[in-house]
Amino acid sequence: MSVKFGQQKRWGGLFCPQQRGRNIVDAQRLQLPAQTTQQESTFAVMGEKPLKILACGDVEGSINAVFNRVRTIQKKSGQFDLLLCVGNFFGSSPGAQAEWQEYKSGAKKAPIHTYILGAASQETLRFFPSADGCELADNITYLGRRGVFTGASGLQIAYVSGREGQQDPTPAHCFSPKDLTQLVEPLISNNQFRGVDILLTSQWPRGVWQYANSPEVNTKFCGTTSISHLAHKLKPRYHFAAVEGVHYERLPYRNHVVLQENTQHVSRFIALATVNNPEKRKYLYAFNIIPMKSMEASELVKQPQDVTESPYSRMVRENTLSDPTVQEPASQFFFDLGKKQRGGGRGQGGRGRKRPSDGDGQNQGQPWDSDRQSQRLPLDLDRPKQPRRPPQPSGPCWFCLASPQVEKHLVISIGTHCYLALAKGSLTPQHVLVLPIGHYQSVVELSSEVVKELDRYKMAVRTFYKSKGQRCVLFERNYHSQHLQIQVVPVPEEKCTTEDIKEAFMLQAQEQNMELMEIPQHTDLKQIAPPGTPYFYVELDSGEKLFYRIQKNFPLQFGREVLASEALLNIPERADWRQCKQTPEEEEGLSKQLRNDFQPYDFALED
Repeated sequence: MSVKFGQQKRWGGLFCPQQRGRNIVDAQRLQLPAQTTQQESTFAVMGEKPLKILACGDVEGSINAVFNRVRTIQKKSGQFDLLLCVGNFFGSSPGAQAEWQEYKSGAKKAPIHTYILGAASQETLRFFPSADGCELADNITYLGRRGVFTGASGLQIAYVSGREGQQDPTPAHCFSPKDLTQLVEPLISNNQFRGVDILLTSQWPRGVWQYANSPEVNTKFCGTTSISHLAHKLKPRYHFAAVEGVHYERLPYRNHVVLQENTQHVSRFIALATVNNPEKRKYLYAFNIIPMKSMEASELVKQPQDVTESPYSRMVRENTLSDPTVQEPASQFFFDLGKKQRGGGRGQGGRGRKRPSDGDGQNQGQPWDSDRQSQRLPLDLDRPKQPRRPPQPSGPCWFCLASPQVEKHLVISIGTHCYLALAKGSLTPQHVLVLPIGHYQSVVELSSEVVKELDRYKMAVRTFYKSKGQRCVLFERNYHSQHLQIQVVPVPEEKCTTEDIKEAFMLQAQEQNMELMEIPQHTDLKQIAPPGTPYFYVELDSGEKLFYRIQKNFPLQFGREVLASEALLNIPERADWRQCKQTPEEEEGLSKQLRNDFQPYDFALED
């Protein structure tokens, strides 16, 4: 039997009419939906029940294993509405072909409505009689080369079969740019389009791990950028992929720019492993979903606590189809006060110069700078990486590590791209600055490699403070400043709570007619404040973040004033750093003590 479907497919009796009443957000991820009765089975249940769906990775011919597992799940948790399979469904071994013949002949029947993608390899093309999609066996349907399934319930599933074609004409088991265009354009041309409920692809989107947890794959060769663009355009609530042989569930990401666009729903990317893999990696994923079309906007756009920026935001900003995860060549700097500074590629021995174990800072480098935004050239992978100097200041800079103006005795630790220094006129003896070695004006101008090490220093200082019973408060003022300085100030836990610190910043901002806004924890500042934008930013030990876009006449000591206030550190006389100056000998004594105390947390000594 070969029942063909059109490009835009619509299930007739498979789903119930659109659901009304109570709205349920994407529910119970990583958990099986609650038990349902037999009368409630066959796809969407009447009333308020969400659809119960299973997604599966590469079956590769292990059809009996998948369906046996599904039967076990359904016996425990009730009937599911459908099974969606991504990656390679068929196998080429004689045993796999024999298993399939049993289903094709009708000797066996799938226990659930099963929808599969097309061939992802040349070897399995023979199992697909049509590129348009058709029923291959009872309860097993091939979706087609690419298209959209829309159920009577309103659930919308977009899909693309195969791998990205690398030649012209495109092989039958691959998709072309034209396929993606023909899939996307009819959807996004509708001004009511908000996204699709589910996206099915065999290949991963390139760079999906950006701003999130890392997968157990070699990201240098994983995924394709065309799928990244597809996911960005279609905004799926769930995106499933396979073919890499691993399970990876990315943190949910948002589909809007914070403070610039209306809040939209989040997307979740889940990659599934191969059925019967020896490592016992997860290949089956159960979830509940109410179609987007049937949800109230307020429920649909709710943001979970662990939501991050879109992994495709950088790609979109650059407006290019090039690999969004290619990083600039790493720079390595060694510091010797008696010699000229050098730059070099990060190699096996690449690391910042270690400071002497006795804590003497005389042989360490000096605070260095990082401000200038420069145009980046594409990385040529066929060419060896050349040494690259960091951005240089146009004039004297007190914070550039190679600058003669730097006060080297304040340096606590030197990494590859950043360094740690005692704050001059510090609020407390352990008030430090985290600064980039290269000359950058703000966090939003940093390259990814510098941001990564900056975050490592922030985490190390947090851990250091926590060991001493102190809360960690970080703030940055990108206003009337030439070189990026992350101020890191400890506040004893017994003096106040994190909520007290947050409230102090909010109240003092309000008193000065400033709107200090709370932003989501995983927000990328580059989306809120493009390079050149003046801003003030606070990060609390809870991960909460406060942001203010500076207009004019911003008080330069605002961060210090809040922390020095009676409500927090209760040292108002130290609000202005110029009133807290010490002699070089006193500063050197504080720095030496801090170096010794921080040494167990200094990753630069281990790298």
